Amino acid sequence: MGSESNSMPKVVSGDFGYTLEDVPHFSDYIPDLPTYANPLQDNLAYSAVRQYFVDYDDTVAQKIVVHKDTPRGIHFRRAGPRQRVYFESDDVHACIVTCGGLCPGLNTVIREIVCGLHHMYGVKRVLGISGGYRGFYSKNTIALTPNTVNDIHKRGGTILGTSRGGHDKKKIVDSIQDRGINQVYIIGGDGTQKGAAVIFEEIRRRGLKVSVAGIPKTIDNDIPVIDKSFGFDSAVEEAERAINAAHVEATSHENGIGLVKLMGRYSGFIAMYATLASRDVDCCLIPESPFYLEGPGGLFEYIEKRLKENGHMVIVIAEGAGQDMLSESLRSSNQQDASGNKLLEDVGLWISQRIKILLT
Repeated sequence: MGSESNSMPKVVSGDFGYTLEDVPHFSDYIPDLPTYANPLQDNLAYSAVRQYFVDYDDTVAQKIVVHKDTPRGIHFRRAGPRQRVYFESDDVHACIVTCGGLCPGLNTVIREIVCGLHHMYGVKRVLGISGGYRGFYSKNTIALTPNTVNDIHKRGGTILGTSRGGHDKKKIVDSIQDRGINQVYIIGGDGTQKGAAVIFEEIRRRGLKVSVAGIPKTIDNDIPVIDKSFGFDSAVEEAERAINAAHVEATSHENGIGLVKLMGRYSGFIAMYATLASRDVDCCLIPESPFYLEGPGGLFEYIEKRLKENGHMVIVIAEGAGQDMLSESLRSSNQQDASGNKLLEDVGLWISQRIKILLT
């Protein structure tokens, strides 16, 4: 995606240790922008209930549990509809792009953006960018309307297609500028959002009135200050099926061990929630809780104890767990995928080999 974003976070300090880490906005570099009444206030469906808008000064605390003498700490800008907006509905030309790996719910997110813009804000022009970031300058676009996205939530994958890797930020912004796009909705994970920040920096450099909204895509549920990331529930449901299958295998053999490695990168939410849902798991290993193999209280001691008691067991391990225990010869040497994420070593294969050695 070219050079990394060099923008510093907008930090606002207040009394009693209050710190706001704000998001960049085009009003930072375009002064005296006019604002307009939010179309929601005239929307019949919205006005039928108590109208609710997020105040400009509303923020969300990073840490919920505090003590009476604890400083107020870091806060983030609260999302939600404002009473005043920076675009008139007829002037909005929006686009949506999906990048990176697949995730359950991608088509649902696309559908809700299109339908929300159309029915709630009166926006009629929405483009779908095909094939990820490179689609801005090398692929065709798709006109998105409530009719065209009506049933897409019933399909897997993404109707827009996707790709990984960095692409030419200048060509992307050239395409945005040439097409007259002024709202860009980018759905993707870590690498995608880094790319979104770089795109916004180029937009800022050109002084364009273009809004870039990053929508985080991760089944790992590893985003602070939100309740749940889309795709997480489906991931847990599928993981539970794998655990149930491993339990059947383990109980069918003497001293059988079912080992299930689950996704999650450096977080153990999928492994933990699937373990709680299954109730057949004897040991759940996650990155947030370090463990060791040998000695009193180690994993091997627990395996031997459990096999002696039950004659079988099921182990669930998150892919990011135990990475520090892998020998230097097995590590990935800081290799990265096309999105810039560090490649993790296969801890499931490694620990299964160690368990086989233990039991032979």
